[in-house]
Amino acid sequence: MGDGESERFQYLQTLVTEFQDTDSVGGLCNLCLDKTNKSHILDSGGLKLVINCLSSRREETVLSALTTLMFLCTAASRTEVTAPAVVECMVRFSLSTNRRISNLATIFLQDYCSDKQVQEAKELSQHSALGIPLPESTQHPI
Repeated sequence: MGDGESERFQYLQTLVTEFQDTDSVGGLCNLCLDKTNKSHILDSGGLKLVINCLSSRREETVLSALTTLMFLCTAASRTEVTAPAVVECMVRFSLSTNRRISNLATIFLQDYCSDKQVQEAKELSQHSALGIPLPESTQHPI
């Protein structure tokens, strides 16, 4: 790694640490548009951190995490980005009364998941350990 790459890596490491401490995923969302930054984020375990932010109570954090997941999806990361737990979460988000979250989750399901993955996630949601089935009246085709 050259000096510039080393400095960039250190900067990204600092952001990841800040991200872990403050839950500020918005900055990572913007950074992952650059291919080099995206590689560093993926290589340093950033994807798992972004997925963890889907459970945040803060709307902006969830929206940024959703968008960041889409930006971080590559041929190599697609399996992790579209893991069953993530797809199930997106199915639930797609049913949200929050239109911003619902719309982003619907785009995620349409653009990044197969029909089979979505169907399996819907079945998991209906038989979840929470014992709370999805309300039939709010389900809509994805």
